[in-house]
Amino acid sequence: MNITPLLDLFNEDIGHAEQLLELIDAEYDALGEHDLSKLQEILASKQPLLATLEQHGRNRTQALVSLQLSPDRTGLQALAERSDRGDELLQISERLSELLERCQQANLRNGRVIRSSQKSTASMLGILRGAETPSLYDSSGSTAKIGNKRPLSQA
Repeated sequence: MNITPLLDLFNEDIGHAEQLLELIDAEYDALGEHDLSKLQEILASKQPLLATLEQHGRNRTQALVSLQLSPDRTGLQALAERSDRGDELLQISERLSELLERCQQANLRNGRVIRSSQKSTASMLGILRGAETPSLYDSSGSTAKIGNKRPLSQA
């Protein structure tokens, strides 16, 4: 059984996943620097990689289904058993899975940074609008009572 096209898809996707991981790491740096233009460039670079990875995933699924195999790890193992390059297929599949897992973890990390930044910005806006008072402390270390809340613009 010729599995070369499937191997080619896996190899190509490994390259795409490595590029995506680099972009996600660059995105993390740009988030820390609050560099919006760099973030926009990174997003524009990520979109085609994600689209290609998704399309290749569908192609691999379709290839397994057309061979009447399940479109998961079990189906891939069954295909590997039928091929003389089966070990290579499983190894390359595992490499892609590891890279995609690393991408997912890095993306979750970036999501936490974004949420933290959003909360911080919302808190600052609340203070500026007078809807929220920052926690202040008196000389004894207790939270100070603030009688009249006014927006900073009216202070």
